[in-house]
Amino acid sequence: MNRKGFIAIHERDDLIRELLERWLGEAGYSVHPVAGESPRLVIADIPSPHVAPSRIEELQAVYAAPVLVLSGRFRRGPAGSAETARRLGVRRVLPKPFTRKELLSAVDEMLEGAG
Repeated sequence: MNRKGFIAIHERDDLIRELLERWLGEAGYSVHPVAGESPRLVIADIPSPHVAPSRIEELQAVYAAPVLVLSGRFRRGPAGSAETARRLGVRRVLPKPFTRKELLSAVDEMLEGAG
């Protein structure tokens, strides 16, 4: 059942978390860890650019996995997202709202680089 590995989700909004779980599950990922399993990726909502550095640092201290940042507070578009990711020290930022296709594309991109 866990074909593509475990992805940890840190999202406070129940509806968005359920949607992420459904989309990732349909794509073959597990969103509930099996004993001893480490995540391949962490998807985390960052509610504000001001708390982003400390929140990302906390997640990186807990997980040995790349972090995909979600936020409704960051600018849309490749230039804005790339610049924000660079400033935060992550590979990818996905502004909300996003589509299923955008999410899965970002996840694939993150995991390809995590090798």
